[in-house]
Amino acid sequence: MTSKSVINIDQIIKLIPHRYPILLVDKVVSVEGGKNIVAIKNVTFNEPHFMGHFPDHPIMPGVLIIEAMAQAAAIMVMQSGDFQPEENVVYFMSIDGAKFRKPVLPGDVLELHVETIQSRGMVWKLSGVAIVDGQKVSEANFSAMIVKKDKA
Repeated sequence: MTSKSVINIDQIIKLIPHRYPILLVDKVVSVEGGKNIVAIKNVTFNEPHFMGHFPDHPIMPGVLIIEAMAQAAAIMVMQSGDFQPEENVVYFMSIDGAKFRKPVLPGDVLELHVETIQSRGMVWKLSGVAIVDGQKVSEANFSAMIVKKDKA
């Protein structure tokens, strides 16, 4: 899958506080306000978790796939214009219905599709799906809260 960025890595690091080795979004290919986002994570063998997560058969830990969806959601929220990344940070609140259908391997391109189910003030409910080569590999519903950095 070749796709052009609408939000590149330089812009991503201005929107969310994550950095290597936990920054799990490489680019955003589409985003619609606070409604939905499609982001990309290029899975590479040199990521630190592959050294210990099944070294003879490396797979991306499911919790990191969910974290990648949450980071995509945070980018969507922060770029919506309702919140300022200099003043706010997005915290995970809950994860529900997480399912893992197929392993994600080094070399895969992980598409992160996240949409807003509901947003009320500082609390957002979201739904995420991770896709590799057109096949759903993971899904989850989760919620997040936007917090002022000086209150965090």
